[in-house]
Amino acid sequence: MDYRITAHHAHVFPAFIRVDGKDGTPDALRRLMERCKIEQCVAFAPFHKQLGPADEESNRWLYRELQGQKELLGFGVINFEAGDLAGQVERIAGFGFKGIKIHPAFQKIKIDGEKACEVYAKAQELGLFLSFHTGIHWHRISDYNMLLFDEVAYRFPKLRFSMEHLGGYCFFNEGLAVLLNNRRHGDPAPRLYAGLTSVFDPNENRAWNLSDQKIRDLLWQAGDDCEIFGLDFPYNGEEKVACAISHVKDMDIPDCSKEKILGGNLRRLLEL
Repeated sequence: MDYRITAHHAHVFPAFIRVDGKDGTPDALRRLMERCKIEQCVAFAPFHKQLGPADEESNRWLYRELQGQKELLGFGVINFEAGDLAGQVERIAGFGFKGIKIHPAFQKIKIDGEKACEVYAKAQELGLFLSFHTGIHWHRISDYNMLLFDEVAYRFPKLRFSMEHLGGYCFFNEGLAVLLNNRRHGDPAPRLYAGLTSVFDPNENRAWNLSDQKIRDLLWQAGDDCEIFGLDFPYNGEEKVACAISHVKDMDIPDCSKEKILGGNLRRLLEL
């Protein structure tokens, strides 16, 4: 069965930045999408630390790169060291981006800290979607403990966000608890989402791997309208992306659930 694939979670970079020796440019992402039959994809701006001090501001760079490109959808990033956090969120929205990437471990922020909450408040006001990197990322776990996302959801009851990797192998149950605690029976649509990104590789991405049984448990407990498929480009190249797509297609779950995971949920969420 063919599926209309709309993917989340691709990191893109200027040509002078090589990620593990790989080309992470928007053009390289488009080539991968064509070969893997991906219709649209969310592209994350690089963090300011990944650019030099003389380089163009990362959100502005992504905005310029995506002009006229309907197949790539921009998500901005926050420079937590630069101040004017609410103003940064407003500028991201002004670029027409639909959301913001936040990586608590890389950015060294506490997800329920004062600076982060300033971003959440403005994102909630402007209707921007947040994508958090979760699970083991080699930083102090107390800053990004999975259960803290429940506190974020409680303090900002209209904020929508995804937990990418859903805590991975170690914290899947906590991530599932947060999902379930913030979805009541009868709610028209979920606010919190499980990002199924880099979770299908039990070898190189062991810390984030989720077994097929865990995916089935997720669908059984939370339903099939809160899961979104992600690429983790360019860290995952064409072969790994193709394998992940095939993995979802071959899983012992209903075809309607596969369609939602591979794009239906993300299209609804971002109103595509």
